Amino acid sequence: MDLKKTRLTEVVSLVGPCTVGIFTVGQTVTPVGIASTTFVKGIVMHNCGIGSIVSSLYFYPGSSGDPANASHAHTTHRMARVDLVENETFFYEMNYPLTLAQSDRVVVELYPSVFGPSDGNVRVNFQILGDTAVG
Repeated sequence: MDLKKTRLTEVVSLVGPCTVGIFTVGQTVTPVGIASTTFVKGIVMHNCGIGSIVSSLYFYPGSSGDPANASHAHTTHRMARVDLVENETFFYEMNYPLTLAQSDRVVVELYPSVFGPSDGNVRVNFQILGDTAVG
């Protein structure tokens, strides 16, 4: 099994409000193949819209019964929640990579901030950085 250093996803651009699975081990296609055991080093979030948005990041273990595209996220799996103002970029980085295996997944949630646009239509770009094993 070789470890391939790569971006784990292309830029994923989402319009909120929404809750979406953006990476699942064993399903997501990376630039080097389908993700196997994966080591997440960081996640970049950038608010492309006008006004603020609240963005949350979740790591779901494969053993949880929640689908990748959950209708709502559970705080027991939330790792970050930030209010991104217009044109702001946030880097979620860890000192040691997070290991994802089997069907573990990354889920993001977007919802309007009290300072955001009243229609709730906001756009945030995400990119997951790390390494994946290719067997």
